[in-house]
Amino acid sequence: MDILAANTAPDAIARRAETLDTIAAVLPIDRRDKLAEILSDQDVETLRHLVNEGMGANTLRALTSDLAYLEAWAIAATENPLPWPAPEALLLKFVAHHLWDPARRETDPEHGMPAEVDRALRDGGFLRSIGPHAPDTVRRRLANWSTLTRWRGFDGAFASPALKSAIRLAIRAAPRQRLRKSAKAVTGDVLAKLLATCGGDNLRDLRDRAILMVAFASGGRRRSEVAGLRMEQLTVEPPVTGEDGSPLPSLSIHLGRTKNSGAGQDEVVYLTGRPVEALNAWLAAAKIGSGSVFRAIDRWGNVSRRALDPKAVNDIVKQRVKMAGLEVGEFSAHGLRSGYLTEAANRGIPLPEAMEQSRHRSVQQASSYYNNTTRRSGRAARLL
Repeated sequence: MDILAANTAPDAIARRAETLDTIAAVLPIDRRDKLAEILSDQDVETLRHLVNEGMGANTLRALTSDLAYLEAWAIAATENPLPWPAPEALLLKFVAHHLWDPARRETDPEHGMPAEVDRALRDGGFLRSIGPHAPDTVRRRLANWSTLTRWRGFDGAFASPALKSAIRLAIRAAPRQRLRKSAKAVTGDVLAKLLATCGGDNLRDLRDRAILMVAFASGGRRRSEVAGLRMEQLTVEPPVTGEDGSPLPSLSIHLGRTKNSGAGQDEVVYLTGRPVEALNAWLAAAKIGSGSVFRAIDRWGNVSRRALDPKAVNDIVKQRVKMAGLEVGEFSAHGLRSGYLTEAANRGIPLPEAMEQSRHRSVQQASSYYNNTTRRSGRAARLL
């Protein structure tokens, strides 16, 4: 039996699926079975080691996604699993398959990713975008590839002049406009339209309403943070007195170590009022008392025990955008994050106060939302 056949044997797949399931609390990915098919035993063992070493959940998710893509691409492009270490020629092939010139492709069908490789990756659900990859995506995957190579005790050719030159020339030949993660921010008025589509008392409406309100009100949490939220992270706080003197329910969310926090630092944000009520309504209806907060719901209305995939959070946002009669292509889950700061600026909330909730570390990045709001409504934009 060759290496590829041994890697895809049913008992090997089942063993890897079970191992991946043991780290699902840190790596809540619904595509466990697909990962078990594509990743090698050594890949899965590396992931388990990184969990035990305390690698941040967001970093681990990104690394796992890139590793799965690299393995799938290697099998499609070479009919062999990813070699460790990878030869320079394979790295150059990866760049050629992902950074190419659409104009040249029209006259040279062999330019770029071969059709059979493209088809195999799409059939496996690993490739969805059309055209060449974004340069940042290629750089990130190469960086994670390099990191995994070092963890396995090997040296790679990732710093070779030939690879650096290939990337530079490919980017120059096929420039891409940098697109925002969400073309438009999900500000308060947009959010109200999305919430209006969740007015029912069925499980799906209750869950989606809670997702939208919690993600936005907690500072615009990333979709990975929303999908990975667990009951152990929630702490009931004393009620907060509302403007009319009535008590408002409050809770804190312990995010742990995030993309922007330091090692060992527990990031905490707070929810008050309607978002807490929406969250409690979902938890009560779904009978969730422990484990993952947001979960999949099947066609028969059964609530899964597993966490939502981060991609599902984005799909939910887009589905509600469509139901609200808005343009789907203009919004994504990241619009909740940019929307929170934009709405805070619109309401005159001081930047430092908003950053305490959003947990942005870069004043320059966070202030861009404030600066754009100020410029748009300020005197300089209304000289005529």
